[in-house]
Amino acid sequence: MAIVDVTVIPIGTSTPSVSSYVADIQRVLKGYEEKGHIRYQLTPMNTIIEGELPVLFEVIQAMHEVPFENGLMRVATNIRIDDRRDVKRKMEEKVERVVSQLNDN
Repeated sequence: MAIVDVTVIPIGTSTPSVSSYVADIQRVLKGYEEKGHIRYQLTPMNTIIEGELPVLFEVIQAMHEVPFENGLMRVATNIRIDDRRDVKRKMEEKVERVVSQLNDN
């Protein structure tokens, strides 16, 4: 299982706000989650997605297409992948491990 950090950046919008694009992307993610393909978490700066890597690439492409579907002509998407294959660890567990180490000191 992999964890991916994705930021979709719509370019050429008519306003500085991109929340409507973010909401449309979250709807796409909700559809994948409802089918049991991924788990995801919206943050103030990006979206974290968890699942099998081939599925995540499909999801990222669907996310990338959203601004184009809304009439934009340019989109930049940043992707960071954490693909650890020796253990299966959910995104919450990664955070819990760091917090437990902070509590030990």
